[in-house]
Amino acid sequence: MEIVVTGPVDEAGLTLLAEAGHDVRTVEVDGPAALADQAETADALIVAGDVAVTSTVFERAPDLQIVGQAGIDVEAIDVEAATDSGVLVANAPEESVRSIAEFVVGLVFATGRGIPQGHVRLKDGEWAKGDILGSELDGKTAGLIGFDDVGQEATKRLGNLGLDLVVYAPEADDEQVERVGAAVADYETVLEQADFLSLHASADEGVVLGEDAFDTLGEGYLVNCGDPALIDESALASAVDDGPLHGAALDTVQEAPLSEDSPLRDVEDVIVTPGIAPRTTGTAESVSTAIARQVLAAFADEPVANAVNAPSISPDKYPMVRPYADLAETAGRIALQLFEGTPSAVAVDYAGEIATEDVEPITAGALTGVFESLGWDANPVNARRVAQREGVSVEVSTSHDAPDFQNLLTVTVSDGDRSLSVEGTQFADQDPRIVSIDDYWLEAIPHGYMLIVRNADAPGVIGYIGTVLGEHDVNIAGMFNSREAIGGEAMSVYNLDDEPTTAVLEALNDDDRILETTVVELNGF
Repeated sequence: MEIVVTGPVDEAGLTLLAEAGHDVRTVEVDGPAALADQAETADALIVAGDVAVTSTVFERAPDLQIVGQAGIDVEAIDVEAATDSGVLVANAPEESVRSIAEFVVGLVFATGRGIPQGHVRLKDGEWAKGDILGSELDGKTAGLIGFDDVGQEATKRLGNLGLDLVVYAPEADDEQVERVGAAVADYETVLEQADFLSLHASADEGVVLGEDAFDTLGEGYLVNCGDPALIDESALASAVDDGPLHGAALDTVQEAPLSEDSPLRDVEDVIVTPGIAPRTTGTAESVSTAIARQVLAAFADEPVANAVNAPSISPDKYPMVRPYADLAETAGRIALQLFEGTPSAVAVDYAGEIATEDVEPITAGALTGVFESLGWDANPVNARRVAQREGVSVEVSTSHDAPDFQNLLTVTVSDGDRSLSVEGTQFADQDPRIVSIDDYWLEAIPHGYMLIVRNADAPGVIGYIGTVLGEHDVNIAGMFNSREAIGGEAMSVYNLDDEPTTAVLEALNDDDRILETTVVELNGF
């Protein structure tokens, strides 16, 4: 596979990819168009920093499977365009969490004690010992708005420094907050109590700090290594320059690099660093190797743990969920090829123990099977998006009760007038079975070429089918039969070593007892 890398990515991960036998090409690009030129033949793209990956890249790179961001922030990647193209986007959040949390603590010290200001004024020839009066941390209160992974780690470290902790995080579990020794409070209370305020939410949650928030915070300090949209930068500059805030420290700004006319430039007690919170020697190496492993997982069709635009399977759930994702895709293919039309709805039903798992990766598999059989460009990344685009409704239901099986999944396609269902399960040792097709109970192995025959339940029909296949040198690998009632209609499923030709199907259909023949082509399990 061809892997294109751009931005500051540590060599450790690139070595891992090269040792796996892949062609790793490091390039320097100047803008999205240049990146699109370099990525045209790429199977994977690894970027770092603020390298922009636009829709043009996805339009011009048809083989692209995954874009890996060596870090947390994927804002520079057009995730919507990636999803539409069926391309995974992954990042490496865990590897950066610790280093960012440590940087948060560093900024608390820096702004609280005026460390950068003392350094700059000394370098300018001024001994400002009497002008810089800092604030001790011990006995003070650290407030957090939001409680993401970085916030959780930062809270632990701040607590160890003797700070009281108070958190506003409506999206977080109260017990999770309290386990790290913090108190849960509402938004106004956090602002009122905090001497040092650190931001760990997203502006999408409706929190933006402006003049009123800074007035409530009063004679405190603000720290932000997260979403820059959380702050009205002009209001912050005024609040620090004219009061009431004592200072602020930011590692993230709304326009990077900081614009010439940014109000933050002119305020001495606003410290700004250039997005370096996640960048340490150890972190760079671990981030690089983490992204490399996710690229390798994508190539091997295995779980990509930190996919941001697709349902993923955690390693501990993989043995349970993944076989059913494969089975659901197969059931979807069978259902669509038997349906002979374009469905307006797909329903996926889960019964048994599997219903307690995260079934979204399985549902994505079912949709992929249906849509690919229609000739639509679909995969588990964009299956939901394809359904929305094509006007196909998707329904998912779960039930703990599966009377005849430990687990059962059902894929149903319908168009308002007709519907067709395929049910499947897993036997021991991940042995898949199709156990029902359109209410015909059977036990068919989903593999290779499957000849599915609807016929009259009459003596000699099965023998006739076997004779026709034998005369045309088509070997039967397995056969499964079911009937609705004696003398009614029956269904038989044949696993064949070779695809039956048109001549075979014509010979079968020459007999009046044969009502319908369908060849389902699978790629195996």
